Parts: sequence; structure tokens; C-alpha cells
Amino acid sequence: MPGLKAVGSYRSVLELLNIPHAKLIMDCVILLSVTSCLNSALYTASRMLYSLSRRGDAPAVMGKINRSKTPYVAVLLSTGAAFLTVVVNYYAPAKVFKFLIDSSGAIALLVYLVIAVSQLRMRKILRAEGSEIRLRMWLYPWLTWLVIGFITFVLVVMLFRPAQQLEVISTGLLAIGIICTVPIMARWKKLVLWQKTPVHNTR
Repeated sequence: MPGLKAVGSYRSVLELLNIPHAKLIMDCVILLSVTSCLNSALYTASRMLYSLSRRGDAPAVMGKINRSKTPYVAVLLSTGAAFLTVVVNYYAPAKVFKFLIDSSGAIALLVYLVIAVSQLRMRKILRAEGSEIRLRMWLYPWLTWLVIGFITFVLVVMLFRPAQQLEVISTGLLAIGIICTVPIMARWKKLVLWQKTPVHNTR
């Protein structure tokens, strides 16, 4: 179909059906979709920052809420990050958008890899504690190991593809940074708890 790559399949179908203002209709649909995704992302990011703050894994200021129980500091920070992305995208639209789209794939694989590894570790802890596991995974642990092996294989293949090397390397560096931050945060939390513990007079 001529012009399909330029205008997209949905608009092409609308024009073939002789529906007027097909371009305007699709622009409105895309704008509403992007706005909905942005709203969902802001909600998720701000609530995640709030939850991390409540557990002591993020600065306490992120846990501040207003009269309507909204974590306004976390919302403002998430909104600021979104605006920063818009500004950067304005100066380098092709590079930034491509990097964000490409990096999301490796990050998703990394998230599922961590979930699978965590499932192996937590299952052993629960068994050692004698806890009852009501929802059991099929073919455990072989299916979990199969998922870990498959995700690792995909990441290795992506690493040797020039178009996806930056994506995998940047995601790997991010993961290493997070892993290195964990003991620092744990030590900081212990220090804060120690300072907050009241000292009782033994005399």
C-alpha cells in the first residue's frame, strides 16, 4: 500500500474508508494515548519513590505528603524528570527516543532475571523457615532455571549485536551501580537507626 510507512496503517485504513479528517483523528488518539501513558508513569514513579522513602531506601523528603495524602515531592521530582527528558529530546530527538526505546527491552529482561533469581532465593528461605507455600510454581526449580538461562542467552546475543551493544552495556552498568549501592544504603540505614535509638541510663 503506497504511503503506508509514512502515514501508518490505522490512518491508511481510515482514508480508504473515506473517513474525513483521518490525520486529525489519529493525532488526537495518539495524543490521548501518550498523555495516558505519561499520567500512569508519573503515578507509578511517584508512588515508588514514596514507598522507598517509607522503607528508608530513599531520602525522607520523598515521603512528604500534602493534605490530600499525595506525595507531592515525589510527584514534582518525577514531573521534573519527565520535563528534562522533553528538553533533551528537543535537542537530539532521534538519538534520545531511540535510546529510550532500545534500553527498555534490556531493562525489562534484567527485571525478569532478578525476579527469577529472587524466586530461587526466597523459596529456599521460606523452606528453611518452615513457612507454608500456598501458591507453588510448576516444575520448580527447573522452569525457573530455564527462564534464567534463556534471558541470559538473549542478553549475550544482544551484547554481540552492534545495534544493541549500547543498550546492554548501559543496562549492565546501571545494574552494577545498583548492586554497589545496596551495601552503602544498608550501612546508612543501620547508622540512622542507631542514632535514633534512645540511650538508656544504666545507673
